[in-house]
Amino acid sequence: MPHQISHDTIPVRKGECLNLPILEQFLRANIENLPNHPLEVLQFSAGHSNLTYQLRIGDWEAVLRRPPLGPVAPKAHDMKRECKILSELHPIFPVAPKPILFSNRLEIVGSPFFIMERKKGIVLDSSFPEGVGVTKELCRQISEVMVEKLVKLHSIDYQQTGLAEISKPAGFMERQVHGWIGRYERSKTDEVAEVNRLMKWLVDHTPKKHEAAIIHYDYKLNNAMFNEKLTEMVGLFDWEMTTVGDPLVDLGAAMSYWIQADDPDLLKNAFGKPPVTVLDGFLARNEFIDLYAKKSGRDVSTIHFYLTFAYFKLAVICQQIYYRYQMGQTTDSRFAHFNQFVKSLIQHAAGIRGK
Repeated sequence: MPHQISHDTIPVRKGECLNLPILEQFLRANIENLPNHPLEVLQFSAGHSNLTYQLRIGDWEAVLRRPPLGPVAPKAHDMKRECKILSELHPIFPVAPKPILFSNRLEIVGSPFFIMERKKGIVLDSSFPEGVGVTKELCRQISEVMVEKLVKLHSIDYQQTGLAEISKPAGFMERQVHGWIGRYERSKTDEVAEVNRLMKWLVDHTPKKHEAAIIHYDYKLNNAMFNEKLTEMVGLFDWEMTTVGDPLVDLGAAMSYWIQADDPDLLKNAFGKPPVTVLDGFLARNEFIDLYAKKSGRDVSTIHFYLTFAYFKLAVICQQIYYRYQMGQTTDSRFAHFNQFVKSLIQHAAGIRGK
């Protein structure tokens, strides 16, 4: 029996529906040879930011991505930019989905959006598919594939792609630190102990010089898709934050999502059940970092700063989501207690800073 593959899909959530007649008319006007069947739409259940839908017309399938509902921060959720990134990367880094088209016609789905290919495979999150024989060797192999793809992405010569046109690698880390501090302050709701000292520490310790590479900036296990044998990555999703910047900040961000067995319970359970990376055989964060250093040849001696910043950045993302929930811009009940995650992540970042 083949394993269950692909992301989980659900009926479209209340308030996040698409106008199917208008969307289908648009698709048929812009994509050739679509089957003579009605458009069917489901929503991908994962993700806390952009809204992502599965489109199906007969045996044709694709994925539509649009920004979240309600007001969005300036330059955030830029669908045209993400589509451009995919068009540049897919030919040379084919785990990036192939984009099909972009549209800024607001009458179609209410916002700019793009459509991309529908990849098929296994996405791992809190469990393995039924029937998979989970071994230490398999868990280590998956870990190593994650390291290898990150190294591969960082090895691409960005100056040979169109991404150089939309990136400013000089001063990247200073802009990042000040930018995420600003996002936190604009979306602040509760008073959080340690946050002011943490933000000052980040400003004072920001690296002034660093390498420049293409970074995904949301690199985590449940954004990756594997083949049925779990031996190869076949897809990598959510490229909205991709840019040219410090490769170590990408590594740090990846590690903030890479949960291990001895992490505090609040960290392990922050987004539901603990991910499979807590299982025996998956690399610990320090092992992941060491293997990255070995395969990339990069000096990772300053990773302490990047890990601290990564947990702060993750806290800010959660804070922005919680702010949207508090303002009534989303009714998704998953977000009701995100303020508790913010506090836990700030405390965790402060703990790394203090080591």
